[in-house]
Amino acid sequence: MTQLILVVDELSAWEPYFPSENLVDFETYLKQAPAKNAPRTRVINLCKTGKYLSNGYYCSLLAEARGQHVIPSVSTLNNLRNKGLFAFGFDGVSEALDQWLAGGEPVKQLKIKSYFGHCQVPGLAGLCRELFERLPCPVMELGFKKRTHWELTGLATLSPRDLAGEEEDQFANALEAYSRIIWRKPRSVKRYRYDLAMLVNPDEELPPSDPKALKRFVKAGERAGVNVELITRKDYQRLAEYDGLFIRETTAIDHHTFRFAQKAEHEGLVVIDSPTSILRCANKIFLAESFAKHGVPTPKTLMVNPKQKDAADWLERELGYPLVLKIPDGAFSRGVYKVADKAALVDTLAKLRNASALVLAQEYFFTEFDWRIGVLNHQPIFACKYFMVKGHWQIYRHNGGGQEADSGGFVTLPTFEAPKAVINAALKAVRPIGDGLYGVDIKEGKGRVAVIEVNDNPNIDHGVEDAFLKDRLYDMVIEDFVRRLEAD
Repeated sequence: MTQLILVVDELSAWEPYFPSENLVDFETYLKQAPAKNAPRTRVINLCKTGKYLSNGYYCSLLAEARGQHVIPSVSTLNNLRNKGLFAFGFDGVSEALDQWLAGGEPVKQLKIKSYFGHCQVPGLAGLCRELFERLPCPVMELGFKKRTHWELTGLATLSPRDLAGEEEDQFANALEAYSRIIWRKPRSVKRYRYDLAMLVNPDEELPPSDPKALKRFVKAGERAGVNVELITRKDYQRLAEYDGLFIRETTAIDHHTFRFAQKAEHEGLVVIDSPTSILRCANKIFLAESFAKHGVPTPKTLMVNPKQKDAADWLERELGYPLVLKIPDGAFSRGVYKVADKAALVDTLAKLRNASALVLAQEYFFTEFDWRIGVLNHQPIFACKYFMVKGHWQIYRHNGGGQEADSGGFVTLPTFEAPKAVINAALKAVRPIGDGLYGVDIKEGKGRVAVIEVNDNPNIDHGVEDAFLKDRLYDMVIEDFVRRLEAD
């Protein structure tokens, strides 16, 4: 269970606020010697931090030396002293301030307070969130100056003692929303060893886990003493409350899932999928090069610039027809094209000219099903056969007009019944990627085994991947989180 500490210069600075057992003054914090087996600790430094080598500066420095996560960090405090760092513009700032001040007295300078990324100017909500994500500080004062238009000209940290009246209420509300502190929690409330955030998107068309599977992860957490809580993208600022992050939303690089993974890793959380796994699995070009380097069996694979004049002729010679073209970052069979002749090849390359500087081309290897081998920490945990959609060459067929995608049938087997060559290929494919949770897609036929790709957040749906292991599959994933947390 994560421990939270609020540090103030003096306890008298906290008089306007509700008493908290989490609160200490700087002198007390200075004398606290962290135990060897102390729980994971988060520190919110509410001391005055504006001066170098002040109590506030040393509070953050001590927290980092003790292996505790602290906001603001020493790096943030040093960055805030660099005045040139903030000489940049933000979209919409000038318009938002002009609208907010419309009809009042002309103003040339303005200061606005931000509490854990929240402010009282609706039009500046995005700016405050962005600044808090870049430079996490409990309370910041944003300075603006109007020349030809409004510009952000300065940032300063404040402590609770610098606030008064409504500002104190705004700070208290933001602190509670950020930390989710339950003041004087009743003893009857169940305590967990760890808190695990599970990132989901309730509106996703093809999520990695369906609602029934998500409930089973929560139940598995309860059996292991882990509090598994579903979060969404709006909970970005709350990541520091947890010990681990489990992403159950389709990942991509230019996407909030990747930012969540980066932030969680930076905060010291155990993360599946890690940013490295997302980077390596999200791009089929990387996978192709990695497979080639490590001798992973694959269909014959070439990389081509779709703008290259002789690309069609070269692919025709090397691969013949039919062949398959793939954009590097497609998912769930999207961005994958089967071409049967020269005309289709030329047309498809033209379609992909602006999609990516490189496109993957592969020989067409038909099988009635693809193997999906689930791998966790370099061990196989499930084996599924995903069959092609009837009358289609892929396991997914995406329909236009907002219709749901079609998918083929499946058969789930114990991993020991899957062909040994398939299991070995899956383990070989993930070895250079990481020790997380992966789904390896493999074709088997005509005496060959060929790895198609590695997915960093494989499907675990109730009644499909868990058909053989049942609840044990969910227990295995949660137990791996516990193993990683206890190894820290």
